[in-house]
Amino acid sequence: MAHTADVITELTADHREMDETFDIIERAVPAGERQTAAERLTIELVRHTVTEEEHLYPTLREVFPDGDLIADREIAEHARMEKILKDLEGLDADGPEFDPLVAALRAEVTAHVWDEEENLFPRLREACAQESLERMGENIRRAKTRSPAHPTTPGTGLVDHARALVTTRSTGPAPGTRPHAPYPHHHWA
Repeated sequence: MAHTADVITELTADHREMDETFDIIERAVPAGERQTAAERLTIELVRHTVTEEEHLYPTLREVFPDGDLIADREIAEHARMEKILKDLEGLDADGPEFDPLVAALRAEVTAHVWDEEENLFPRLREACAQESLERMGENIRRAKTRSPAHPTTPGTGLVDHARALVTTRSTGPAPGTRPHAPYPHHHWA
């Protein structure tokens, strides 16, 4: 059997894509390009957080003694990121609030990514068999195909639309992981 990219490789690739999109937002001069990049980042980030919540965190809860604590902390970080994304929705990229919110979002994402790559992923690699990591990686790849389009329903924000679409099309938790209840803090006002 040929080896495929595992969950750590898949999620790390997402992290690099988000870094590149942040760079585009910060470098782009026309407001339209910055706005388009911010919308792409919203979709990338929401897709990434949903796939982690569906395919990685159930495994953390199962294999680590402190897995519930870790998963809950990660989910709280996702909620903070999504709050900033919601604050960005509808803002003019030339407006005074846009750049500070992008900077705050990048700081949140950077801290989250650093912790995953330096702490969580090495622990995961030690705790799980390579086959399990590859199976989760395959589930992540399948989940990435559920990329949402821009919302067509008036009044539906991009964050809510992306989360609803990605979650609705869920294939469920990775095989061999225990299912979990939806997280109530993701019901945005």
